[in-house]
Amino acid sequence: QVQLAESGGGLVQAGGSLNLSCAASGRTFNMYTMGWFRQAPGKDREFVAAIPWSGGGTQYADSVKGRFTISRDNAKNTVYLQMNSLKPEDTGVYYCAVPAARYIMYISAQEYHYWGQGTQVTVSS
Repeated sequence: QVQLAESGGGLVQAGGSLNLSCAASGRTFNMYTMGWFRQAPGKDREFVAAIPWSGGGTQYADSVKGRFTISRDNAKNTVYLQMNSLKPEDTGVYYCAVPAARYIMYISAQEYHYWGQGTQVTVSS
């Protein structure tokens, strides 16, 4: 059974940093894109960042470019999201996800098949 387990969320003041982790189990995702999405209260789930299986050619939402960095450790089947210069509008539940197809980079949530339970990030002003 595939499981994605996020960790590292919490409460932080504006300008602070958090580092999210997502550990996959039940299957190896070395050949898959891995992505991060978030959902704020009352809003749709939105794309944050994605990293291809090779690690190069990462994609970011415009709202987080220059502040967030996605990385992965294929040996650990884990993807990370380093979040710096956090803003109150970054508040939400953050989810990691993996698509059904190997190799292809996706930024649409509809293309992602496996999802974690999410970790709450709250940024106070």
